[in-house]
Amino acid sequence: MNSTMSRPALPGSAAGTHTVVTLAQEHGYPFELGIPARILGAADAGYEVLVCSPTGRPVGTNAGFSVVPDHGPEVLSRADTVVVPPVDPRHLRPDVDDDVRAALALVRPGTRIVSICTGGFTLAAAGLLDDRTATTHWECAPLFRAWYPHVDLAENVLFVHDGDVHTSAGAAAGIDLCLDLIRSDHGSPVAGRAARRCIVPPFREGGQAQFIDRPVPDAADTSTAAAREWALAHLDRSPPPWATPPRPPSATI
Repeated sequence: MNSTMSRPALPGSAAGTHTVVTLAQEHGYPFELGIPARILGAADAGYEVLVCSPTGRPVGTNAGFSVVPDHGPEVLSRADTVVVPPVDPRHLRPDVDDDVRAALALVRPGTRIVSICTGGFTLAAAGLLDDRTATTHWECAPLFRAWYPHVDLAENVLFVHDGDVHTSAGAAAGIDLCLDLIRSDHGSPVAGRAARRCIVPPFREGGQAQFIDRPVPDAADTSTAAAREWALAHLDRSPPPWATPPRPPSATI
């Protein structure tokens, strides 16, 4: 497994629009659903980001509201890149609905396939990750491994590229993956521009660990903020002798 293994050239016309279709599913996470449009759109690099649902009808989210996509599954047939955002883990199943399977069947061979977080479960259930290396959210890794033994799971990386299939860990790792796709398609300056516009780090290595199992120290009253505030309010005062560093002796020749 290599999180930065070689990738195919950018699909679609080099001089035209690159169509990205995000497949919204029931019980999805709105944050990740919006990542492709926000990050790829910030690149100003010819990405056309569309959102569809498997049936063309509204889909519910896990945040108390529904999403009304502008498109039905037919747009998947003209996508250059397809992105599958996550489903709330409480609603994961080892199989996919017939509507989702039928929608994914519309994707053309050679299309770039991307998943964010538990979106990898959808790809795996549809057979799109068989004998591939992939990743998902670290908390869901044991379940993923049990359900999909034919997938080589890299459970402690931010994202993985395997040919035309690209998978990421949870939540903000989807941002890292989208930035890396921009970097692959158009170079680091364009990816950096998108990152600056979205006020996110421009680069995190795909092989970086998803998290470090280290306890967070208890809060302590050790901040120097009060001292800095006092100093800024008394800049007209001379420092006390004990705070003045000694001057080195004058050198004579």
